[in-house]
Amino acid sequence: MSEATQANTRPLLKVEGLKQHFPITRGVILSRTVGAVKAVDGVSFEIARGETLGLVGESGCGKSTTGRAILQLYRPTAGSVQFNGEELTELKGEDLAAVRPRIQMVFQDSYSSLNPRHSVAKIIAEPMVINGGYSRPEMSARVSELLELVGLNPQHRSRYPHEFSGGQRQRIGIARALALNPEFVVCDEPISALDVSIQAQVVNLLQRLQNELGLTYLFIAHDLSMVRHISNRVAVMYLGKIMELADNADLFNEPLHPYTQSLISAVPLPDPKAERERKPILLKGDLPSPSNPPVGCVFHTRCPLAQAVCAEKVPEYREVRDRHWAACHFVE
Repeated sequence: MSEATQANTRPLLKVEGLKQHFPITRGVILSRTVGAVKAVDGVSFEIARGETLGLVGESGCGKSTTGRAILQLYRPTAGSVQFNGEELTELKGEDLAAVRPRIQMVFQDSYSSLNPRHSVAKIIAEPMVINGGYSRPEMSARVSELLELVGLNPQHRSRYPHEFSGGQRQRIGIARALALNPEFVVCDEPISALDVSIQAQVVNLLQRLQNELGLTYLFIAHDLSMVRHISNRVAVMYLGKIMELADNADLFNEPLHPYTQSLISAVPLPDPKAERERKPILLKGDLPSPSNPPVGCVFHTRCPLAQAVCAEKVPEYREVRDRHWAACHFVE
């Protein structure tokens, strides 16, 4: 098999056993490590070229940390992150900088992620300035092109972030992420701070850009309705681990893991009669601390199906059905 054929068949991104632990230290002068916050604890998945993988879960489950660890904004504690066959965790300095134009991120807070002292043109051109290889006329033309691409008026390039609405600022963030023609984009809850009507516009924009530019997305969110709309496959995360991963239709029509079933049961239905008749699955208790996760299955303290084995043994993350993975002792 030729290298070109292998490149087309292998996943664009392959994550195996990814861990991101943040040390807990005590002492002012002679500080010592007394524990760790296990924000991401053994996550594995693949994303094919041109695909959108949705990553969902409660706040604090490690979704955003996973995205940042993949992009090496956090250097992972352990595990492998292969981008187009290249191991990112082993890259440093210039080698890592050479890959960064191909992997970009759209941040959650569109206001704090944009420098308020810089004009829109300077914000969008910044990646080109850092990466080099562009003349001033080329950067100016590229800025205008990107503003048009995301649905903004190029004549507003001299304005500042505070002069735009939340949805418009998010479009500026998307334009900046696309400045260097990336292949892979991590969308870190890009719609959570926006009004519902604006959320749909931004999601539709992301889909259009994906179709036009051949982009691959990791779409991080807690809004299952939007994830269902934009994703090809969906991974459900809880306390640093993936509980279930499946094709979009399979996961929403027939969820296997109790945690996934609970999340989907909380999504409002458009049919008022069906909404009245169904019973949501309510979870007891609160999300445990990632610095002291439960022994065995991390979900057993809140699971309605928990048995003695769940508190003793970590369930195997396995392919229960074709392309449908789950981590539960009682899933068949």
